[in-house]
Amino acid sequence: MENNIHSYMEKRDYYEVLEVEKTASAEEIKKAYRKKAIQYHPDKNPGDKVAEEKFKEAAEAYDVLSNPDKRARYDQFGHAGMSGAAGNGGPFGGFSGGMSMDDIFSMFGDIFGGHSGGFGGGFSGFGGFGGGGAQQRRYRGSDLRVKVKLNLKEISTGVEKKFKLKKYVPCSHCHGTGAEGDGGAETCPTCKGSGTVIRNQQTILGTMQTRTTCPTCGGEGKVIKNKCKECAGEGIVYGEEVVTVKIPAGVAEGMQLSMGGKGNAGKHNGVPGDLLILIEEEQDKELIRDENDLIYNLLLSFPTAALGGAVEIPTIDGKVKVKIESGTQPGKVLRLRGKGLPNVNGYGTGDLLVNVSVYVPETLNKEEKKALEEMERSDNFKPNTSIKEKIFKKFKNAFRHKKSYIWNVAFLCRKESGLYFNKCTNFAGNSALSAQTNSF
Repeated sequence: MENNIHSYMEKRDYYEVLEVEKTASAEEIKKAYRKKAIQYHPDKNPGDKVAEEKFKEAAEAYDVLSNPDKRARYDQFGHAGMSGAAGNGGPFGGFSGGMSMDDIFSMFGDIFGGHSGGFGGGFSGFGGFGGGGAQQRRYRGSDLRVKVKLNLKEISTGVEKKFKLKKYVPCSHCHGTGAEGDGGAETCPTCKGSGTVIRNQQTILGTMQTRTTCPTCGGEGKVIKNKCKECAGEGIVYGEEVVTVKIPAGVAEGMQLSMGGKGNAGKHNGVPGDLLILIEEEQDKELIRDENDLIYNLLLSFPTAALGGAVEIPTIDGKVKVKIESGTQPGKVLRLRGKGLPNVNGYGTGDLLVNVSVYVPETLNKEEKKALEEMERSDNFKPNTSIKEKIFKKFKNAFRHKKSYIWNVAFLCRKESGLYFNKCTNFAGNSALSAQTNSF
């Protein structure tokens, strides 16, 4: 299974495809899609491959933006949140990754006024535009959802995961048709294979025609005479499938990837559902994630802070030595560039921010106390005005942000209790971390 990570970066913005603002309402999005679908419909542009691709592109955009959950994920993560690392032609993806024209008509044909499919009947007022007639209904299988927990190393490099899924698969006996033998199905006598029926209703304005789903065949256009003995005519049975998923680098907690066509099979060789992969992050014992940056809280001894030296800092790839300058003050932030996490859309890599704190001994023996009392008499151990202003300014900026204050409290509790907080708990979140690091 090929994983083209770069391909989703080439996809056009869905709002741009439909030519709507990001604040557009559901009705505005529906009208915009309807306009694009009319413009690029295959019946209006026979043999035009460019128009066909634009028709599919508009349908893909509408599929996402018309669904509140998908739209929210897209607004937050872009194409990566919708299709993982594939986009066009990859293992993840929407219409371009395997949906046919019939699938699009089956899912969205109702917005044109007909039941399912193109412009047949629903657009008869446009001079026969959409002359292909009504499309037959195809069942769509339900989606499956799985959770995968990743550590920072896996998030940093991307990872391949295998899932053994229990789901509905096409019946091997009837090959998904639901019929026993070759002559098991026949054209529906009610709708003559169209999948829909037209009903005439007399009103004060005259005769009104409405197109509805055929009650005999349920919109499929055919009925099964002899049902398959293995699947009882459904075309699907409960089975298993091992699916390999390639998760791109830089994914985040709560992101949901979609793998098209790997959900439950649709009845009677219908459209299979999708496999939705929900990303969870395994909490690291030492590093805290803040979007693409990582934060490490370094606790220096008093002598090391005063004299300087070298300390080991944990990173995703192992420990690295960092030089500590003499006279390092608490609250200083050291930045290790490129030691964070990659952006899921490929826009660079974050940094590792080392937040310095200094440990003051709680108890002293006689010799230590005497040595410090002697040092106290030295002018070098008396903070000057500039140092005071610098340190107090940092704390003033930190306390100005309530969330940053919550982060500090959470960190102190973590040190005391030995508990580890995920991004300093949800109520502090990324904003607290950002406020803390940026103010220094």
